[in-house]
Amino acid sequence: MAIHLYNTLSRKKEPFTPIEEGKVKIYVCGPTVYNYIHIGNARPAIVFDMVRRYLEYRGYDVTFISNFTDVDDKLIKAAKELGEDVPTIAERFIHAYHEDTCALGVKKADHHPRVTETMPEIIEFVEKLIEKGFAYESNGDVYFKTRAFPTYGQLSDQSIDDLQLGARIEVGQKKEDPLDFVLWKAAKEGEISWDSPWGQGRPGWHIECSAMVKKYLGDTIDIHAGGQDLAFPHHENEIAQSEALTGKKMANYWLHNGYIKIDNEKMSKSLGNFVLVHDIIQQHPAEVVRFFMLMAHYRSPINFNAELLESAKSGLDRLKTTVSNLQHRLNESANLGSKAEWSEKLEEFKNGFITEMNDDFNSANAIAIMFDMAKEANVYLREGQTSTEVLEGLIILFNEFAEVLGITVTEDVELLDEEIDALIEERNEARKERNFARADQIRDELKEQGIILEDTPQGVRWKREK
Repeated sequence: MAIHLYNTLSRKKEPFTPIEEGKVKIYVCGPTVYNYIHIGNARPAIVFDMVRRYLEYRGYDVTFISNFTDVDDKLIKAAKELGEDVPTIAERFIHAYHEDTCALGVKKADHHPRVTETMPEIIEFVEKLIEKGFAYESNGDVYFKTRAFPTYGQLSDQSIDDLQLGARIEVGQKKEDPLDFVLWKAAKEGEISWDSPWGQGRPGWHIECSAMVKKYLGDTIDIHAGGQDLAFPHHENEIAQSEALTGKKMANYWLHNGYIKIDNEKMSKSLGNFVLVHDIIQQHPAEVVRFFMLMAHYRSPINFNAELLESAKSGLDRLKTTVSNLQHRLNESANLGSKAEWSEKLEEFKNGFITEMNDDFNSANAIAIMFDMAKEANVYLREGQTSTEVLEGLIILFNEFAEVLGITVTEDVELLDEEIDALIEERNEARKERNFARADQIRDELKEQGIILEDTPQGVRWKREK
């Protein structure tokens, strides 16, 4: 079954065909690390992690890159306000980003490149754009000649003439044309800076991603992704820079997630509704925040509030309760019976899940399939049926789908000390009766729960694995 995704560049759904069979290259724009990430930053982290997981589930070898902007105006401003240097602030909030996104179930990228570690590649990129006539130096600044790139505006579906109407030159800028954008900024006194052919300075925002994509993934990649707010001008400028330099298409597919509102209001510091992930996961389980995000299609705008989070929690709890009940029935009274109709049902659920995810990664409808499966499973349990094949099949499928979504539906139940002692006593009896298979099984079960057994001359001792 083919995957279809909505390509912002063509403004339609297209069948997904990777450049290299069986492999996918993805670049997702990461945060500027001057503060804790807000809930808007969390959405692309979650949804494109889900995209990565699904592609891996379908058997693709995925190379996933997401950057950190660790030097820019916001970081320089924060450094002045806090009386610290830019690298110290960046390092602190990179660490915070990993903590917050790990809690949200987001896997680390294969590489998290930083601007400060990509400076040679950025400078070389700018030099080559100048050599090819696509950029020019002006008193230590370097600008991209927007009109020299004929298809500028293709991603955001805007014409040069329309853009011209809204363009202006800021005080202190030395552009040849109001539409030109900065590639390299001359350093102001006291600012962090690097040596370059144009004097001390630092990169413009847009050039960093172009340089990182080229360095880590090559001239053309499969998927470039980020928030809807990045489509213009950031991604538009990336396309212009990269394609002007290489003469090749930068990315075959552009994916953008929708906006988040807070209680139906646009999120902003002025409205006092600026929600940091660091804070929200102190008040609500991080997994519930992730589940909430995935209950809507990634391109749809979503509204965020405590009531909707509580509703998401109830939904996730329903799935977990169903899986827990299936596991309990399996442990207590399963038998070797089976029903052909359930084999067909399990196949239908799996095909349904894949069909929805194939349709532009529609996690909302995929989750609906899981709720349908839970409803059928609960009917099965109420009827008192105990087929090992069916119970195991349902549990496996729930966990399979959950892994794609980056959630868990199997609760970790910690054994109490008295339960451990009872299992050890059972193991001792099994060994006396030379039932070594059961003895080994108990040891393995305890090990899975993080309990290590030590057979000593004084008897069996146990400890919790650290």
